[in-house]
Amino acid sequence: MKLLLTRHGQTDWNVKGKIQGMTDTELNETGIKQAKQVREKLLNENIDVIITSPLKRARKTAEIIGEGRHIPIIYDERIRERCFGKFEGLTPNEFDFSQIWNYKLNKHYEGAESTGELFDRVTDFLDKIKEEYKDKTVLVVTHGGVTVPIRATLEGIPEGMDVLKNLGIDNCEIKEYDI
Repeated sequence: MKLLLTRHGQTDWNVKGKIQGMTDTELNETGIKQAKQVREKLLNENIDVIITSPLKRARKTAEIIGEGRHIPIIYDERIRERCFGKFEGLTPNEFDFSQIWNYKLNKHYEGAESTGELFDRVTDFLDKIKEEYKDKTVLVVTHGGVTVPIRATLEGIPEGMDVLKNLGIDNCEIKEYDI
């Protein structure tokens, strides 16, 4: 299976450095342009299916990428952004952001989804798509927080590594994996 991984286009909260989590923000003009650029970059790629988070910013990015190509789009809750609880809308400077990625806590930190829970649901997603789309090319459109366990899993980075919080990808950056 060929897995193409991208993060949604830019939102106003990305520009302000705010943590979005489950807050359902929209793409801004730059985000729409970024999604169109990804569409152009992937124009010659034979994509069998696009799987996206149902949150607006990812969903719109997936729709723009798939425009005019008749690629089925599947919405999957397992790749929605991580719930950051009461920290949504804050910047990482306004609280101890490193605690959010502290794998050892493996429990809710102030109402935020734990790193362990995030890894569990994303690992379940990866296991299912590897099985279901074995000989296919799949584009996954998701969020910065979700790209962390995807990359850690596919690149063999052990859980609990201090580098986890640095594994997120930029808006509309594309990573490619043969799995």
